[in-house]
Amino acid sequence: MKHSSTAYIYVALCVLLWAMIPVTAKLAQGTLDHHQYLFYSSLVSFLTMLTVGLSSKKLHLVLRYKLQDIFTVVSLGFLGTYIYYLFLYFGYKYAIGLEVLVVQYLWPILIVVFGGVILKEKITKQNFISIILGFLAVLIVVTKGDISSVDISNTKVLVLVFVGAGSFALFSVLSKKITLEPIGAITGYFLVATVASWISMLFFSETTLPQRVDILPIVINGVFLNGISYLFWIKALKLKDASYIAPYIFATPVLSAYLLIIIFDEPLYISYIFSLVLVVVAGLINTNSSKNYQKQNS
Repeated sequence: MKHSSTAYIYVALCVLLWAMIPVTAKLAQGTLDHHQYLFYSSLVSFLTMLTVGLSSKKLHLVLRYKLQDIFTVVSLGFLGTYIYYLFLYFGYKYAIGLEVLVVQYLWPILIVVFGGVILKEKITKQNFISIILGFLAVLIVVTKGDISSVDISNTKVLVLVFVGAGSFALFSVLSKKITLEPIGAITGYFLVATVASWISMLFFSETTLPQRVDILPIVINGVFLNGISYLFWIKALKLKDASYIAPYIFATPVLSAYLLIIIFDEPLYISYIFSLVLVVVAGLINTNSSKNYQKQNS
């Protein structure tokens, strides 16, 4: 029970931090493109995790990595900290934010699918219902209750965002299979993202220093929204099945919408309130399913 409570605390912290991603992406990509923004954010995340690793005195464990461990870190880093954010920032740069939110938050659903296929995690009827309710909440909040308000004409961008969402779902599921110390592994992930984004910036963009207005969003994104949040997410996945914690992530786009309303003075709709109710109901159903599953296997 203690492990379950701790896992949900980590998930709640991830929800609060990740809800700010659309805001920082919108603020920082006024003068930077998605390649440049990803490089600077990844660099800050790497330096943040490097500092955490040095202060925790656990970073030396990476010196014990075998060749297979290095391959694992590079592969997961490429999936979860490079591909995901490259396509996500691309989406927020060139598509309507509401469209990107819908496609982006398909990844919790994909986690349940991948968790069942790869990890053989049990998917209950309650899990399925809670995920459907969570996804409906996302649809309602981003469409304001009118599905016709979402223009999906920008197919290429949205397909890439979907590929990124799938990459992060796969990253999350595969992360449960590794036994590497989290701080060192996450530091490695962001080192991979830094190197990969630097290469893509050289080939597909240009090297430029961020403007003064970009620095604060980059620092917030690099330190908290990416760096520290990944540590919370990996720890949550170690304590709880991915299929049980995934539905709670649907609270993130709801909070993102409210942040956009507050910061950018966007209008408040009744549909936002209704979506919050759906998220709470989905969470309660999912919690009940988790308790029943634990009783059956205790």
